[in-house]
Amino acid sequence: MSLRIEDYALIGDCQTAALVGNDGSIDWLCLPRFDSAACFAGLLGTPEHGRWQIAPVEEVIRVKRRYRPKTLILETELETASGIVRLIDFMPPRTKDPDLMRIVEGVSGRVLMRLELVIRFDYGSIIPWVRHLPRGIRAVAGPDTLVCFSDVPLHGENLKTVAEFVAAEGQRTRFSLVWSTTFSPDPQETDVEKELQETEAWWTGWSDLCRYHGEWREAVQRSLITLKALTYAPTGGVVAAVTTSLPEHLGGVRNWDYRYCWLRDATFTLYALMGGGYIEEAKAWREWLINAVAGTPHQIQIMYGIGGERRLTEQQLDWLPGYENSRPVRIGNAAYSQHQLDVYGEVVDALHVGRRAGLSLDENAWRVERELVRFLELDWRKPDEGIWEIRGPRQHFTHSKVMAWVALDRAVDAVETFGLPGDARKWSKLREEIFHEVCERGFNRRLNSFVQHYDSNEPDASLLMLSLVGFLPATDPRMIGTVEYIQQRLVRDGFVDRYRSESDVDGLPPGEGAFLLCTFWLADNLALQGRIPEARELFQRLLSLRNDVGLLSEEYDVHSQRLVGNFPQAFSHIGLINTALNLSEKVGPAEDRVHATSSETVPEDLLGFGPSSEPQR
Repeated sequence: MSLRIEDYALIGDCQTAALVGNDGSIDWLCLPRFDSAACFAGLLGTPEHGRWQIAPVEEVIRVKRRYRPKTLILETELETASGIVRLIDFMPPRTKDPDLMRIVEGVSGRVLMRLELVIRFDYGSIIPWVRHLPRGIRAVAGPDTLVCFSDVPLHGENLKTVAEFVAAEGQRTRFSLVWSTTFSPDPQETDVEKELQETEAWWTGWSDLCRYHGEWREAVQRSLITLKALTYAPTGGVVAAVTTSLPEHLGGVRNWDYRYCWLRDATFTLYALMGGGYIEEAKAWREWLINAVAGTPHQIQIMYGIGGERRLTEQQLDWLPGYENSRPVRIGNAAYSQHQLDVYGEVVDALHVGRRAGLSLDENAWRVERELVRFLELDWRKPDEGIWEIRGPRQHFTHSKVMAWVALDRAVDAVETFGLPGDARKWSKLREEIFHEVCERGFNRRLNSFVQHYDSNEPDASLLMLSLVGFLPATDPRMIGTVEYIQQRLVRDGFVDRYRSESDVDGLPPGEGAFLLCTFWLADNLALQGRIPEARELFQRLLSLRNDVGLLSEEYDVHSQRLVGNFPQAFSHIGLINTALNLSEKVGPAEDRVHATSSETVPEDLLGFGPSSEPQR
């Protein structure tokens, strides 16, 4: 397809989502869930792999898009020499079968429109049988059925469903696409205009709960709406993105399926939701987390399906050429079976944040935390694949060891502050041992910086987390040195790379975009160091990367100046929310997370000693 990633906008019903291009084409839609097979997969191939376009027949000379305020209802205005037409695209919050609705509104003049509906089930591989209905068509293949209701006659043409009609000023033409299982009764047509009103009222009511009223309210609210759209309502799980295989490097192989829930997103997600005032969503996410990790600690995975599924077997879809020929296209994610030490700390920290925030207690939460900490008593000494899910050899990653420290630290606080049962003395001693080892083997005195893994010289953006989780104050000379080293080695054109991909640490060919979340972490560190003007400047630079409707992908290619990676990316929007809170609130998420461990919970002789510094208190 010819569109850039930033040319797409998101619509969804809190169980699945679609990407709508600024040319009026829906090029990605999975039904009935985020992780279901796509019926429109043109995003990763050609129009023949599935899409639904409604656009003027003549040349479009100007495009303007927006979301209706406080909603996920998309309006796209297409201007031609003959007039202006407005497309209104939305998905009603689901109460029955999933339904995608489109309204074509004539704004001025008379514009000849063409509709082209190419349904291809199973990621563009299956052409359905299609038959006519009194007001549309029914497409069937195996278990999947789509019914398209239309105000204008539809007909078949070259294995596509097409129509032409005129959009005259003041006239509205309505369409709806409804999915159901083949062996269920056919879905009934609903009133599109009524559904539009109800959808607008639903999103507006939800958005009015937002309690952030700071300088960046519009950006924060749009990111919260996006985060809500990425939430699978039946379970509370939050997908990392609604897409698979949008490349981290155009034309490259770093193409992964992000339609799953990562444990390491847990704490940041909780802070973003609670900071925005969405306590019920935070509770639902915590509940999903507790249920997903149920079982023995050694079986914990780094990610799960939106319903808590564990087997996320990775496959390659050879019939799809990939976005801008970025192969392979993958579904499933083999990283689910990796050993990543940091997720234990993230789970314990997330549950501890919920406890400190006063979320209603869950009798299973402390049981889960305690078992994870007991498991870490031995497991923390092992190498792992690390936060970036490397597909090279395991290493003793510094960030992973720090997150093991976080798990023990929060467990000690849970016992000492909240009176929960556990061996605080034993855990405190082990926490001290990990701290000493990380400062000895994870810190390079010659570079005056923490490094990617033990006895390494390589920088890594995950090291920015050390101050954000309270391992060391941001003003500790070692953290100041680490920030400086990262700025020297990993910052390109003002944005932060995760690590040097040419270092061979991840077992993949080099090349990827700058990682947006890591750049938000850098802004947070600058703010904690008191470098507020620099932090604000960096934050504004990040905001400038949002597309015209306020969305961010995972990464940014500084050479082509394009968004890359899966889209829209939850972690990027979570980073935006939390950094806005850090720069706006008296105590933002970064400061609060540091306070999750008080200075009393770390031995006094361990606080703030750089290679040749005085204690930082």
